Amino acid sequence: MRIHKEGYKIILNSFLIIVVIVIITIVLASSPKVGYYTTAAGLLLFILIVRFFREPNRTPIEESGSVIAPADGTVVIVKEVYEPEYLKCECIQVSIFMSVFNVHVNWFPVKGEVEYFKYHPGKYLVAIHPKSSEKNERTTVVTNVEGTKILTRQIAGFIARRIVSYAKEGNVMKAGDQMGFIKFGSRVDLFLPKESTIQVIKGQKVKGCETIIAKF
Repeated sequence: MRIHKEGYKIILNSFLIIVVIVIITIVLASSPKVGYYTTAAGLLLFILIVRFFREPNRTPIEESGSVIAPADGTVVIVKEVYEPEYLKCECIQVSIFMSVFNVHVNWFPVKGEVEYFKYHPGKYLVAIHPKSSEKNERTTVVTNVEGTKILTRQIAGFIARRIVSYAKEGNVMKAGDQMGFIKFGSRVDLFLPKESTIQVIKGQKVKGCETIIAKF
């Protein structure tokens, strides 16, 4: 288990801020117990921040015609929808909600060429809100798999206000390559061909790179 590069600056800044707060509290506290409690709380907070930016070693499933999970989390939506931004057709939407306790690395769900990428500024509704896919800050990535187009959308949430994407149009990516990172709670949507065979159900826990979401 490593620390993701997106966490280096935040972890360092958090450490410095926590140390300063603890020192000031100890100096000003009227009782030693206050200093002990503040130190313990600061240490716990720092551990949680470091844990959030963990980067696991994953071996992606390599199976032709399969779509692997682009993120860790819980499946919150499985339904047929119309995708208006790029695909402009009826699709099956599968949405994965990531809590603050999940790994927040995002991976490409299929092998193919990045045909389309766009960043959208937006609001910060709770990530499980149905309209967050349209209203929130988000990125849209379309991967072309030998003519089949898979759309992946990173969505910022109420707490998550920083999406990082490594997708670039024209690049050919493998399933399991890193797509990006979302900081502090968020959601990833997949828009799949209507004829896909979905392998997950609402409420199911999935693991990035290691759970098959669908077959097409």
